[in-house]
Amino acid sequence: MNLGTVVSVTNFLSRWALFIAVAYKAYKTRDKGGVLLSTAFFINALDVESYIFTPLGINMAPAAYRVASQIPNFFIAALLIWGALHLKYTTSKLKHVVYISVFLAASYVWLFLVAANLFHDDFAVESSFPIFSYSFALVYFGWILMEGEISTSGVDSLFPWGLILLGLLNFTYPVTRNVDWFVPIGFSLGALFRLIAAVGALKFVFILISPAGPNAMLPGPIPPGTFLYPSRGAVVKEFGNIEELPNLLAITRGDLGDIRNRLNPNALVFWITRVAEGEIHDSPRIYAISPTKIGILTDLITKAVESGYRVLYIDAVEYLIIENGFERTMKFLLNVKDRVLVANGTVILVTDPSTLDPAQRKILEREFRGE
Repeated sequence: MNLGTVVSVTNFLSRWALFIAVAYKAYKTRDKGGVLLSTAFFINALDVESYIFTPLGINMAPAAYRVASQIPNFFIAALLIWGALHLKYTTSKLKHVVYISVFLAASYVWLFLVAANLFHDDFAVESSFPIFSYSFALVYFGWILMEGEISTSGVDSLFPWGLILLGLLNFTYPVTRNVDWFVPIGFSLGALFRLIAAVGALKFVFILISPAGPNAMLPGPIPPGTFLYPSRGAVVKEFGNIEELPNLLAITRGDLGDIRNRLNPNALVFWITRVAEGEIHDSPRIYAISPTKIGILTDLITKAVESGYRVLYIDAVEYLIIENGFERTMKFLLNVKDRVLVANGTVILVTDPSTLDPAQRKILEREFRGE
């Protein structure tokens, strides 16, 4: 097997691995942004690239290829940016729809100009707009992942870094594609960066959390439902020492020493902080995570609930609101609430009402007050 075939196969497998990873996450989270992103990676997996098709014995008429090879870049760019905006803002704002609409209109005009051969077969010019759009989208999506969805250390971080490096490399493509000595180097680097992204994506999506313990599936003394209290003391007064539960999942800003001493060894804690990241204690299991990485936190909570944790205790609401805003924090809380309740679990929210304005307090009380 020669180098060209290795590069083609690596690109082919990496593209499908990225699609499978992102599509699986979209399926698990039911997130609209995930659907947009998985569609982008699906189109990318079927991209019309001669260096992929030729070794496979597939050929296309040059005139048709000149136009067809540009179309996926525009589609992928629009979907990646749209999906990334959903990850960042949880929805599409009017200005975002306007920007994407203008971009799609400009893309249509560009394809018409290419089809009419107004660029006189100048590859660098013909490919500049679609390639730059695609490259920018890869870099932007990678940046959004690093900003709020994926840890900046560990194998997970390969996902955004691979995409960013691939995007930066592709910025040079309109010029370097016709530089004979660089072509094999560029294609090899592209395959490497895409493989790096695929490995990170698979690790990010399929990360596992082990079960809480032999009694983790038991509901314990706390009834299923949602409860809102002004302090930890009020929770203890109502339910007793919940820290003793083996199926406790805590989202907290509490003192680490206090957490280690009080909690059941089988409990799982996500400590919200900007000063550390990753696992920092193993009994109980304590993971440090940035307050802005709500996407990661949602995934980890989902996997923890699937593993058997049934009591979700959150006392970091005020800090999450400061870092993310009330709207984004509320969407996160409602998301994890639904996941826990579907598993017949319990959500206990601890927040000081005086830190919220009346409208915010009413929303929290309506969604989380005890039944």
